[in-house]
Amino acid sequence: MSKVNQAEAIEKALSNRARPKKASALSTCLTFSGRMLLKIKYVPEQLFDITAFPVIYLLMFTYLFGGAIAGSTAAYLQFVLPGILVMTVVMITMYTGIELNNDIKKGIFDRFRTLPIWNPSVLVGALMVDLVRYSIASTIMLVLGYILGFRADGGFGGIVLGLLILLLFAFSVSWIWTTLSMIMRSEKSLLAVSMMILFPTTFVSNVFVAPETMPSWLEAFVDVNPISYLVRAVRGFMEGTPDYQAVAWVSVISLGLIVIFGPLTMYLYKRK
Repeated sequence: MSKVNQAEAIEKALSNRARPKKASALSTCLTFSGRMLLKIKYVPEQLFDITAFPVIYLLMFTYLFGGAIAGSTAAYLQFVLPGILVMTVVMITMYTGIELNNDIKKGIFDRFRTLPIWNPSVLVGALMVDLVRYSIASTIMLVLGYILGFRADGGFGGIVLGLLILLLFAFSVSWIWTTLSMIMRSEKSLLAVSMMILFPTTFVSNVFVAPETMPSWLEAFVDVNPISYLVRAVRGFMEGTPDYQAVAWVSVISLGLIVIFGPLTMYLYKRK
């Protein structure tokens, strides 16, 4: 092709006003979800926290403390499994922020912000994959629980409702770590802050023992702990005696976290 023809071809291409159709919000969210799934595919060690940890927690707490607390491991398993399920899923929400913090340090998000896409899709896509991770962890723990002898009096419907309220809360808590991932300068500092928040709220709750057995001053804190409301909601659904007051509180808290930390995360994402 001659230089004249090349110049004409380039001019024709540049003068073409037709532009590709802008991707929808759902399409970009699914694209970034696929990106996160590929990271798991090539680094499967990331699944260690949702496969091994639930098994270790359930076996350790059931057989170490079951006899001392409930008189038998079988009776304690019925009480503690919903609580450990909540604790495990809530604890692994911190990895959402850690993954995003790594991407930010590598400069990947600087490129994402220049793309003509729905800006929140970068974060929402990652959180959608996290819901899959939470579901896998929950399934592993429930299967193991049934092997050990756990039985949900609420049936399959109670299990599903319990998991849905748990996933809603976990999704809302993940927005806290996305916000912190924009602020913290390293994943180690983010991990430290996450553990400082999660350890007191998960362990000082009704996960392992009933609040009535605690000192009055500690019981007062446990009763208003959001994790305690969540455990009551999940435990109630699985036992077949739904605690609608706890469900209402969990729903309000979850929506509140999303309303506060969702926009704050996007503000930091655009400005920092």
